[in-house]
Amino acid sequence: NKFELRKNAKTIRKALNIDEISDKIASKIEKLQEFQNSRHVLLFYPKQDEINLLSLCEKYCSQKQFYLPKVQGENLVICPFECGMPLEISGYNIVEPCSMPVSPQIVDFAIIPCLCADKRGFRIGYGGGFYDRFLLKLSKNCIKISPVPEKLLFDEIPTDIYDLPVDYVVTE
Repeated sequence: NKFELRKNAKTIRKALNIDEISDKIASKIEKLQEFQNSRHVLLFYPKQDEINLLSLCEKYCSQKQFYLPKVQGENLVICPFECGMPLEISGYNIVEPCSMPVSPQIVDFAIIPCLCADKRGFRIGYGGGFYDRFLLKLSKNCIKISPVPEKLLFDEIPTDIYDLPVDYVVTE
């Protein structure tokens, strides 16, 4: 079940070299034609032991506009993000931008976090459903990917009717 998968995924992830895995995944994302063609990229600020792709922002800040999610009530909004800009800690202990939200329809490449995923593009997050609700707000043309360590990519994970897949899962 999802509860056990979340628990096991967190344990497995703690034992991994996330910095090394993050670098390898960032390198693979950079080579994706969809990333190269994108202009508006949604990232996430990594929590402890999460894949860290902020290097993409540092490397491509002059070529692309980046965004970070921000929790507003039961939903996520996105806010412009530039390296070095002020950030704040939310009630969910997530690092968020202080900038004003913009329409998620502008995003053409979205990097969606997860604890684990399957080869069909379904992902398991932390259980709040924030990203599943958010994915519905993105443009139909937006490419959605989830970075995940190879050890946390499964053939199939349990899904519910409200779970939405991403287009690609990228491992190291």
